[in-house]
Amino acid sequence: MAKVKYYYDPEKLAYKKIKVKKRTKFGYAMIFLLASALFGVLSFLVLMNTSFFETPKDKIQAREIENYKIRYALLNKKIDQLDEVLENIEDRDNNLYRIYFNTSPIDVDKRKAGFRDKNRYKELEGYNNSDLVISTSKRVDVLTKELAIQSKSLDEILKLAKAKDKLLSAIPAIQPVKNEDLKHIASGFGYRSDPFTKARKMHKGMDFTARKGTPIYATGDGLVLKADNSLSGYGNHIEIRHGFGYLTLYAHLSKYKVRLGQRVKRGDVIGYVGSTGRSQAPHLHYEVHKDGKVVNPINFYYGTISAAEYVAISKIANQENQSYD
Repeated sequence: MAKVKYYYDPEKLAYKKIKVKKRTKFGYAMIFLLASALFGVLSFLVLMNTSFFETPKDKIQAREIENYKIRYALLNKKIDQLDEVLENIEDRDNNLYRIYFNTSPIDVDKRKAGFRDKNRYKELEGYNNSDLVISTSKRVDVLTKELAIQSKSLDEILKLAKAKDKLLSAIPAIQPVKNEDLKHIASGFGYRSDPFTKARKMHKGMDFTARKGTPIYATGDGLVLKADNSLSGYGNHIEIRHGFGYLTLYAHLSKYKVRLGQRVKRGDVIGYVGSTGRSQAPHLHYEVHKDGKVVNPINFYYGTISAAEYVAISKIANQENQSYD
């Protein structure tokens, strides 16, 4: 039974019952219901974020998410193993196979390059485990790219292996002037004193001094690209393209014994020592080019000289003296 409240009326000197209006009662009731509803909603939201009211479906999804996390962790471990194996193969490819077949190694930056597309993984963003999924996806993509590069490299090595005989014949592996015909090696590859200006400048080949008319030999099989005096300072000169990125140049000749477009074999006489062009005395200026870059010819004389002769020639060639051209 509801409590009855009274108030004191001083005019009538008596207590009177307090009468609550229906509108007020209704207002109190509405406030109570609204507060109850708000409290209920807040309680529901709090409980929904706890495991207290997890439905069977929620529990299944939670287990699947944990299962996916475990699978991604295992996948990353497998990627680590594949990275290690692939790194081993890449090392052998660069430092064994490619050296054996005289071809340039593949840069590490090229092998490990990722993808420049910033939006490549955008669709994977915005989820609870986006970082894990994106990082794993990146690793898989980079590994896939590395495998594609390595596969292409091995295809190239296979072609080189099949063409091994041609490669060995193409490498400029002998001296262009025989030792018995040499007076001496005047100048080697590197910075030398110019015979005319006395300034220090890069000497792109080796100078072999010999009598005028001394035979000059092709150092590898190839095709004659030039037999003229079109290059300034070189005088009468010959260029031979050997294939596999190799090209040799023979300068200051007195005369030719080959013509443009002629195929030659290693050891064929292609011309004779002279002093044409920018030359101080009869000698052969000899250059070796690999993949468009000038390289030191002394590294290619293994076909005609012994180890002791190589050491002796190397000491002479490395002296920073005056070149003959």
